[in-house]
Amino acid sequence: MKATDLIRFAMNLTEQGTARLIEDIRNAPLTQPCANGGNHPLWAMGHLAFIEGNMHKIVTGEPNPVEHWAPLFAPGTTVKTDAKAYPPFEEIVRTYRDLRAANLKLLDHIGEAGLDRAPKFIQPGFEEMMKTNGQALLAVTLHNMVHYGQITDCRRAAGLKPLM
Repeated sequence: MKATDLIRFAMNLTEQGTARLIEDIRNAPLTQPCANGGNHPLWAMGHLAFIEGNMHKIVTGEPNPVEHWAPLFAPGTTVKTDAKAYPPFEEIVRTYRDLRAANLKLLDHIGEAGLDRAPKFIQPGFEEMMKTNGQALLAVTLHNMVHYGQITDCRRAAGLKPLM
């Protein structure tokens, strides 16, 4: 098995799992995981979309296509409880899916040989984690799982049943 196959598998698995998690929380996208706050699904999905867009910047050095969302969804942003502060949930979800699909194509484009190349851009603080394009793609995929867990907690707070 090739490394690109493993990364593609991880990317597809996390995207499919995330899609299942958000399907029935669409009516409660501002549900926070605990009484004192936390990342709600709307912010988590926007953040995941922003990070997917950053993958393009990491590998190619070209701008993140959703850079304009940085004040809302970049690492370190504060979660807001007003839905009007954000793009519509459906737009965020569609953007996340489109950017994940673009990153799968990017994986095909760079191929096995491109996985070992150094990224064109590394966010400060991630130099050790993203020494190669392959590490960067896998790190972004694993990052998805962190927020997958947060959305799972939000589902429970909203009274939804676990998926498994």
